[in-house]
Amino acid sequence: MTANINSKNELSRVSFIVMRAMRAPLMTLLIVYSLAIVVMSFIPGIEVAGEVQYLSIFHSFYFMTYTATTTGFGELPVEFSNAQRLWAIVCLYVSVVTWFYALGSIIRLFQNAFFIRAVEEWRFARSVRRIVGPFYIVCGFGDTGSVLVRGLNDAGLNVVVIDSSEERIQALLLRNYKGIVPGLCADASVPNYLIEAGLLSPSCKGVVSITSNEDVNLKISAVVRLLNPTIGIITMSKERDFEETLATLGGEVHIVDPFKTFAKVLNACINNPEFYALNNWLVGDKNSSLKTYVHPPVGRWIICGYGRMGMEANHVLTKNGVKTSVIDPHSRKRDEEIETYIVGGTNAKTLEMAGIDEAVGILAAANDDGCNLGVLLNARSLNSDLFTIVRQNSHKNELAFTMADADMIMQPTLVTARKILLLLVAPLLKHFFAYLLAKEEGRKEVVTHVISLLRKKISGEKPILVTIDFTAEKSSAVIESLNAGDEVLLKDIITDPRNREKELDLVPFVIKSGDKETVLPAADYSIKKGDQLLFCGTAKAKQLLKSNINSEYTLAYLRTGKYPAMGCFMTWYERCFKQKEIV
Repeated sequence: MTANINSKNELSRVSFIVMRAMRAPLMTLLIVYSLAIVVMSFIPGIEVAGEVQYLSIFHSFYFMTYTATTTGFGELPVEFSNAQRLWAIVCLYVSVVTWFYALGSIIRLFQNAFFIRAVEEWRFARSVRRIVGPFYIVCGFGDTGSVLVRGLNDAGLNVVVIDSSEERIQALLLRNYKGIVPGLCADASVPNYLIEAGLLSPSCKGVVSITSNEDVNLKISAVVRLLNPTIGIITMSKERDFEETLATLGGEVHIVDPFKTFAKVLNACINNPEFYALNNWLVGDKNSSLKTYVHPPVGRWIICGYGRMGMEANHVLTKNGVKTSVIDPHSRKRDEEIETYIVGGTNAKTLEMAGIDEAVGILAAANDDGCNLGVLLNARSLNSDLFTIVRQNSHKNELAFTMADADMIMQPTLVTARKILLLLVAPLLKHFFAYLLAKEEGRKEVVTHVISLLRKKISGEKPILVTIDFTAEKSSAVIESLNAGDEVLLKDIITDPRNREKELDLVPFVIKSGDKETVLPAADYSIKKGDQLLFCGTAKAKQLLKSNINSEYTLAYLRTGKYPAMGCFMTWYERCFKQKEIV
């Protein structure tokens, strides 16, 4: 309702600008043509049968109409007198000048910045209203937003984009997405633009604030919470002060800090390299593999750049018993355990002071890509055996970082986009990861078992994470069977309909039933209404599974090994045949 009202307001705004710009030209045209028609009707024409002929109002209007289009049908209904011809000449010249004036006004209107802006907003609001199903609003279409929108679109989720850069919005329109992605060039912190993007629509499921400005992200989150207190908010923040403020907004707020996320990944890489490989493979890292594992060595590490990333990495390294040396242009040392802290730029001299000869690893964590690549080259010239971790700030420099051949590349924008994508596409994945990382006996063996299953079932294909909701809208056949009192087991829906002796190429990760999560559920798990299933599989397995849970005939065949009767005649025939058997 609110969206419709807002759209009408935008349409009214467009109409107002058009009428204001065209008021004078339209009035001029109306006056010129009215005067020409009236005067033409009063000018005497030629005599016919001794009677002077006059043009009627209709014939005068008809004459002015076809002369305005330069068609020229001739003098109708009879020949004109010289007086009428003289007035026609005057009307032709005056009307031509008037039309030039009107056309010039139209051209100026189309070039008017306010008119263009109003039309863009009206079209944007109309595109948002046409979205069928749930959608998310993404504020910011930089490197992070670009990766996120692509991932959401590939996952079949609808997205609406707001960004303050006209260049980025134009780039959005040129992308080959599966569906339409409406985009608006505007300040996303302005409430009206968020409303135009569908913030108050029941179909809007969340707002993602990932602009490059921390203040703007905070303002967007606050405005969203005030306008729609029930909606979910995901925002990127790299500053502790902003994170503390965001945490007080209330409701469902997810704060994504790429540096904290990287620290967790680094910790897992040190303590559980198998899990690190699994995580990278699931998020779609192009260099990931389930066959080889990255294992950072334990010894002296040098951290170049002691901002947020350097601090988080130092905390993880020292927690794992690693001695660290820090090089930074500023004195930022607090109470952390740092063996050597050198204030200055990173060069051969400072690297030697930090103990490059005996170091086993180096972390280039500055917010400048050129500086980080320079650190990498300098360090390797002094110690070629170093384990290297480098921060890549801009996606445009990907080729240079690829050629640098670092052991680990941390790109904050990519880390943020992947974290948000998993939150939206696979919210149950955090329970799966928490289970695998729990410090309990046998969990490393579980990770190894999961990797073995994924290798066997998915092999070299691209892994896809899918969440299935067992509801009437998304799993109609399962719900019908449950309503009929039948039991549907997990093994029934993950069986290959082409061969009941085989399972689909997928691995069930988690089933959530109410407040309980079952990790790596057994094949005999009994499905209930409202359950959620997270699995990893291939694109083909995803399609077959959706067919299994939505086709009553396929599901019945998978459960019993027989297809039920189809059609009225076969249903009647089967019922009669069974009755005869009973008799």
